[in-house]
Amino acid sequence: MHDDPTVYIVHCIDTEGPLYESVEATFERIYQIFGIELSPSRETLRKLQHCELDLGGREEAVARVVAPHLLAYNDTWDKIDAMLERIGDDSFRYAFPDSDGGGWVYNWHCVDHVGYTVNPRRRDMGYHNIFDHYRTFVDETQAPDGLHWHFHPTHPSLWAHKSATFYLRDTKFFDILTRRVIDRNWFPSVNRAGFHTERPDSHWLLEQWIPYDISNQACDNPGEQSDLANGRFGDWRRAPKDWSIYRPHHDDYQVPGNCRRYIARCLNVRTRLRLLDELEVRKAFERARHEGPTLLAFTDHDFRDIGKDVEYVRSLLRRVAPDYPDVRYCYSEAREAMNHVLFGEYTPSTSKILSIGLEPGALEGSKVLTVEASEPIFGPQPFLAIRTCTGKYYHDNFDIQEPFRRWTYVFDDQTFPWETIDRVAVATNDRRGFPHIVRIEPSEHDKEAQDA
Repeated sequence: MHDDPTVYIVHCIDTEGPLYESVEATFERIYQIFGIELSPSRETLRKLQHCELDLGGREEAVARVVAPHLLAYNDTWDKIDAMLERIGDDSFRYAFPDSDGGGWVYNWHCVDHVGYTVNPRRRDMGYHNIFDHYRTFVDETQAPDGLHWHFHPTHPSLWAHKSATFYLRDTKFFDILTRRVIDRNWFPSVNRAGFHTERPDSHWLLEQWIPYDISNQACDNPGEQSDLANGRFGDWRRAPKDWSIYRPHHDDYQVPGNCRRYIARCLNVRTRLRLLDELEVRKAFERARHEGPTLLAFTDHDFRDIGKDVEYVRSLLRRVAPDYPDVRYCYSEAREAMNHVLFGEYTPSTSKILSIGLEPGALEGSKVLTVEASEPIFGPQPFLAIRTCTGKYYHDNFDIQEPFRRWTYVFDDQTFPWETIDRVAVATNDRRGFPHIVRIEPSEHDKEAQDA
């Protein structure tokens, strides 16, 4: 028996805003997944949902994809707001309290839909649109919810509803993050992988700045279908399946190694694959009983009814928890849960570990930005965000004077002349996952309305 047998329940929402899908588009997905071509109609859809058509043994698999609750999309912000009003109310949050009497906690992993030219699913396009909506919700409800990071790589077609795995096809990752730092004074510490997918490029990119990654979907019975076979998306086949948290290997994000960030497991709820079920909940309680604090995470989307998913997970807890009277369970914000499981306690950082200074450079008109950390930061360098006087945003590398502790950046003709700069911000996480941001703005007489 462990002296702290606690299961931390972390509800991660891939927060992507409204989503619309026509009947024709639903049948396109059926063809893409199963290679089954049918004439689109609501009557045919109803028959598929009730396994009334002969599909050569694939009736149940197709029915899972087109289940009514999966097609009941929140396709407008009004529908999402109505859902948020319901699930954000204390009567819902506290309908089934945790072991400490606490209410339900949501972790909103907010994406920005940018860089697309075709948008048949009517996603809300633009920087900050989704993030601002949920930050307002959290502020107004004064909830203990978390605001976290979610990213969709751009598909080569620039169609907004198509999946991709390559983060470095364009600069969108940096464009979004730069604007979050400069415009919203916010920097992420917890990642949820878009399309559940990581690859070497995203693995190494996350390793620079984001210490916690709740994306592992390894499970004994993944239930994968042909469109996801052989690790096409969400490939976690080699990763731990026991609710442990691990540091990944440099060359394989799926196996334990010596990288800095931590990867936790996170299964789906009421979808077609990699599902959280009673057996998985029991595995988490067993682990907590014998090995100590355990993180049990699950994920869904805000464009479906989150309340139904919460009720489903509560039903699992009602069945499992009574069999483990010695194990506590606690609804948790993600960073807090990671700290409890990894370090045994959660003490929010109140100190400012970054300092920033600006001095004249060696050449006339140049400036040298110096950033120092009072303790080692998570990655080898902070994130540098720059906005020019013409409103353009850039990210760039520092010159590393002392890894993890001290950096410089020269503003001159080789980078950006200082007179073209409107704002500079520097962001990092400390090694416990608390963000720190410092900024500097040129005085008005230094500014000139021209770009580098």
